[in-house]
Amino acid sequence: MGDRVGARAGADFSRLAAHPLRSRGRGFAEDDRAPRGARDAFQRDRDRIVHSAAFRRLRHKTQVFVAPDGDHFRVRLTHSIEVAQIGRTMARVLGLNEDLTEALCLAHDLGHPPFGHGGEEALTAALADAGGFDHNAHTLRLVTCLENPYPDFDGLNLSWETLEGLAKHNGPVTNPSWALAEADAGFDLDLASWPSLEAQLAAIADDIAYDNHDVDDGLRSGVLDLDALLEVPFVARHWDAVEVRHPGLDRARKIKALVRDGIGSMVSDVLTETQRQIAEAGVETIDEVRAAGRQLVGFSRHVEHEERGLKRHLYTHLYDSPALTPIRREAQRIVADLAGVFRERPDCLPEGWQRGAGETARLRGIADYIAGMTDRFAIRKHEELIGPVRMPDRF
Repeated sequence: MGDRVGARAGADFSRLAAHPLRSRGRGFAEDDRAPRGARDAFQRDRDRIVHSAAFRRLRHKTQVFVAPDGDHFRVRLTHSIEVAQIGRTMARVLGLNEDLTEALCLAHDLGHPPFGHGGEEALTAALADAGGFDHNAHTLRLVTCLENPYPDFDGLNLSWETLEGLAKHNGPVTNPSWALAEADAGFDLDLASWPSLEAQLAAIADDIAYDNHDVDDGLRSGVLDLDALLEVPFVARHWDAVEVRHPGLDRARKIKALVRDGIGSMVSDVLTETQRQIAEAGVETIDEVRAAGRQLVGFSRHVEHEERGLKRHLYTHLYDSPALTPIRREAQRIVADLAGVFRERPDCLPEGWQRGAGETARLRGIADYIAGMTDRFAIRKHEELIGPVRMPDRF
């Protein structure tokens, strides 16, 4: 609605690509008298995401390590940028819409609370009687409700295709959480169907990025053991290939080559397999993609099997490792304590977060406030309201 046609609006997109001129529009009409620049609908969505407060906060939110002191460890912001680079590259090769893909990649983790999945588990438990918490649904809540840079409506007023891709980041949704159901009620997102190929690309770009970059960070931190990691077939295959190309290369450079090769081989596999799946499905329009009844973007069977093996190793030896368990427990204590004090003392909530429309709304306001915190702010708020934080120094 009212989007200017930018340089890419007339580009030769694949017949299966989302096209900005055929967007289903935005939930709210906008005043076109304001300057917009030469951007199409999906470019504007991407820019709104990049300029949002939620995106800026990702620079101090956990990826694997909590509030890391080391400059080389990834956080949610750097992860999101890396996902966008991978996603956009694949979209270009497949002739899909790069701007929509990039927007989805950049926004996919906006809804994460402080301390990553550990923080999410604690927040879900603390607010169970108000419907719990889900980071993917909270992303939709942020971009449709909580961000408020515009004078005439709440949210970022993103186009339907961007909202659809965020809502169905992991495929069709048959049992939406309360937050996702609210977003869907405001702008029907057709939750039961598969999303666009751009959304499917963004989801697998996320897997490719964290599979390989968490190997990098895990080895750098010393939590992952290289010898144990080399028992994983995917890793061993690429490690051996690096040795063939660069015999005698020092360990540090060899690890960097391993990570690059892992990303490159996964990307190549996805491109080949996706083209095969699209041909096999016989889809010729984006509507047929949504009605295909199955995922069309993915790994080949062999690489999928290897990738799952890598994930199992990362869960056992990194995410759930004894080295990180004390940090996760302390992070969860911080979140649970904050939720508890805000329930008991709502006056501790800043103005604007004290929702008065019933107990459920009040509790969800607490969840909104905590979810928006960075790791560092949550630690500081706990020390201010409750008491000391005993976060282990190592990470």
